Amino acid sequence: MNTVKIIRTFAVLAALAGVAVCDRAAACTGITLTSGDGAHVYARTIEWGGSDLNSRYVVVPRGYSRRSMLPDGTADGMEMKARYGYVGLAVEKPEFVAEGLNEKGLSAGLFYFPGYGRYETYNSALKATTVADLQFVAAVLGSCADVDDVRRFIGKVHVVGIVPQASTVHWRFADNTGKQIVLEYIDGKARIHDNLLGVLTNSPSFDWQMTNLNNYVNLHSGSAESHPFGAVTLSQFGAGSGMLGLPGDVTPPSRFVRAAFMQTSAPQYATAQQTVFEAFHILNNFDIPIGVEFASGQKPTDIPSATQWTSACDTRNLVVYYRTMYDSSIRSIDLGKIDFGRVTYRSAPLDATPTQPVVEITIR
Repeated sequence: MNTVKIIRTFAVLAALAGVAVCDRAAACTGITLTSGDGAHVYARTIEWGGSDLNSRYVVVPRGYSRRSMLPDGTADGMEMKARYGYVGLAVEKPEFVAEGLNEKGLSAGLFYFPGYGRYETYNSALKATTVADLQFVAAVLGSCADVDDVRRFIGKVHVVGIVPQASTVHWRFADNTGKQIVLEYIDGKARIHDNLLGVLTNSPSFDWQMTNLNNYVNLHSGSAESHPFGAVTLSQFGAGSGMLGLPGDVTPPSRFVRAAFMQTSAPQYATAQQTVFEAFHILNNFDIPIGVEFASGQKPTDIPSATQWTSACDTRNLVVYYRTMYDSSIRSIDLGKIDFGRVTYRSAPLDATPTQPVVEITIR
């Protein structure tokens, strides 16, 4: 794949989001829920308001091999031979897996991270251990069984951007024990954060987002109590007044706080599937309408939503769930029903037909 094609593809992705496209919604919101029977559900949205990402799912068998793309325009980087089979949700190209789950119960996903990260400088002498940022999820899913494996893997590879002017992404990795980490490259160095909260959005860095939560120490579920205020008494107008002050805009810091509040105030459900449904309900609150990121007078992109798809990975039962901007029906791929030793590599659109279905109800 030559450099010109890479540049065009990444511009569509928003991984190249420079000044010209940074006002288009390129956002992601991730949450974590745990069911009463011990299943961990890692759910997220993916946004891009510039165009349809042509998202696909891929089924990758054990033993499948491909080499990473490199900044010089070749595909001669690290060989990524899958030790473990996995299912991924890819954007723009099947190689660019943005979210996925492997047969060992490891979940991996990339989140847009503009303005704060910087990868290593590409060194052609290290190309055998060099992997492109947008192929790193695939590399991890094929190579690692759990979060501890991921930590070791990070120390063995060199992550680079394919195009010098590209912005960065950061990653969330989580397994079926509940361990979860965030990986960010800042000043060319890998920084790994334990994610005990289980929330992730975009910039600034993860440690900044966690510190910023302290600005909302007053938030609580339920309603605020009435109390004297000078000569008068202040009373809540309705349910949920404990949320007063919760930010409502779509910036990454505000989404981080809102996601943290909704996640931690959610009830725990008995089963994994109930928990998956709750994750989708929570993430309904993070859908970004297509017009929000376009200034007055600008023509919005002709797609239904900037939130192009929402997914959830059940790492205990090995099921990937997703819905899209074209079809809000929740669909699933059960990894337990896939023989990764025999299945062939597959890639198919998330939506068979990219139209919004309407079901007519006839009343007689």
